Amino acid sequence: MTENFQNPTPAPPSQSIRLVIGSVAVLLLLASLDQTIVSTALPTIVADLGGLDHLSWVVTAYILASTIAAPLYGKLGDLYGRRRMVFFSVGLFLLGSTLCGIAQSMEFLIAARALQGLGGGGLFVLALSVIGDVIPPRDRGKIQGVFAGVFSLSAVMGPLLGGWFVDAFSWHWIFFINLPLGALAVAGFAIGFSATGKRASHKIDWAGAAALTLALGSLTLVTSLGGRSIEWASPSALGLIALCAASTAAFIAIEQRAAEPILPLSLFTQNVFVFTSILGFITGAALFGAVTFLPLYLQIAKGITPTVSGLLLIPLTVGILIASTSAGQFMGRTGRYRVLPMFGMGLIVAGALLLTQIARDTGMVGFGLSIAVLGLGLGCIFPVVTTAVQNAVPRAQLGTATAAGVMFRQVGGSLAVAVFGAMFAGRMADVLGDRAAELGGEIGPQIMATLTPELQDTVATAIVTAIHPIFWIVAAMALVGLGFAQLLREVPLESRVVPKGE
Repeated sequence: MTENFQNPTPAPPSQSIRLVIGSVAVLLLLASLDQTIVSTALPTIVADLGGLDHLSWVVTAYILASTIAAPLYGKLGDLYGRRRMVFFSVGLFLLGSTLCGIAQSMEFLIAARALQGLGGGGLFVLALSVIGDVIPPRDRGKIQGVFAGVFSLSAVMGPLLGGWFVDAFSWHWIFFINLPLGALAVAGFAIGFSATGKRASHKIDWAGAAALTLALGSLTLVTSLGGRSIEWASPSALGLIALCAASTAAFIAIEQRAAEPILPLSLFTQNVFVFTSILGFITGAALFGAVTFLPLYLQIAKGITPTVSGLLLIPLTVGILIASTSAGQFMGRTGRYRVLPMFGMGLIVAGALLLTQIARDTGMVGFGLSIAVLGLGLGCIFPVVTTAVQNAVPRAQLGTATAAGVMFRQVGGSLAVAVFGAMFAGRMADVLGDRAAELGGEIGPQIMATLTPELQDTVATAIVTAIHPIFWIVAAMALVGLGFAQLLREVPLESRVVPKGE
């Protein structure tokens, strides 16, 4: 028999709730920042450690490990209690951060990043799930809205902070800063969130976990490396795609027979789970598509420095924060949410269409308004996705359903970046033609500074031309999402924390 300290059913005092919310917000910020903060420090890291051939793995190792770990933590949190799983994931994350900071070789750094990602993937899921344990559904939207703002802020500010740490201190502090902040946050969490001491026995679905890990791992690898480190038509890429398809089929077969499936297929018969997962996939694609390719437009087509380009993306984060906070307040007052994703998808369509019109001479005010509209649309949806599904599924599946939502958003972002990247590169190659050889296979602010004015104009025109189709597709996806939002069933939000088992 395995001992289990179940999650608490009564809501803790308000002071403890505030302590828990603040602690998990810090943990979520650290985990999400580490997806992006390394990017601007990579040249410095390579200069220090060498290993240019393994450069992309410093980022890929973290994303791969966190994507694989997320659904497993959701189920284990449901089975063995989220308190102990938070301690476990934070421990892995901080251990990985320490090892990253002391790394003396690229291979060691990549292994440490993978360990860090195994902990970080748990923090994503557990942070959202813990709120489901201590906050009534009507009030969760407000907190989830803040968390959505934290997540989007990290996507924009991560590269800026990474560059600042490298300039002011050294790249090692990108990882060392996690230690005091993580320790402080987990101490606050330990004080504010306590177990009840109830015990139960469980059987872990190891076969399902292995199949899901293979499916997510191969999908993440092929989307992260395809078209860059490996060719799409290469045996490696085709093998990963085949492995993803085969392991997904095996996972479905295993889950149909498992006593306690890692991701119960019964969830896919529930209206709210299915449609919030689709909405999460679309919003993940829209967010990561914007954050990944708009800096290229700003830095190459507009000639803006990397630091300033990061600052110019702040209206996107502000839009998300304003809309997610307002959406949370609306859900708290009314107990309803169905209108929000419909409104949000409409705004995403509008924002994406505005971004299809950007040009070299687009003013920064017009650009800021365009991404702010996109951010407002995303912000209307982010808190709804998690709050609605936590309110609709049985309490015993809260963590599992939350983890699945995170998984679909991550997968949406990964696939979007891969597909958009392939389109972007193909379109660039078409526009540049024979002149692409003059760039040496790379495009960046440093390279642009060495080009003739004529070639600079050609490259800038190619960037603008290549980025437009990305946002046409985002607009089309959001229009499809608007149709799915119409099908979302509304389950009135509870005004109390539902005890486990109800």
